[in-house]
Amino acid sequence: MTAAPQPVLSGVDRTYLRGVAHHLQPIVQIGKAGLTPQVLAAIDQAFEHHELIKIRFVEYKEEKRQLSQYIAQTLHSELIGMVGHVSIFYRQHAEPDKRKIQLPSQTP
Repeated sequence: MTAAPQPVLSGVDRTYLRGVAHHLQPIVQIGKAGLTPQVLAAIDQAFEHHELIKIRFVEYKEEKRQLSQYIAQTLHSELIGMVGHVSIFYRQHAEPDKRKIQLPSQTP
């Protein structure tokens, strides 16, 4: 799992990222098996291709906040927000030339 230093996100950055995520579909679903090492690996792999992802909680809806915080901490990402049973996460790509999202706070 990649451990790149993440930028400190401002409120403007978080609002911007929620807006960008609005049209995205969830990439990973947390189902009956819960948050297994395989699911964490799939989420980590999704971050390699997408800096901003959504995760849908099909099961474990009551624990979604705790599980989302665990995912963010374990995979060195930021929990941007939650809408219903969907959590939005951001992890800046470790390689600057592969970054697809320019945060407002990083714009010169």
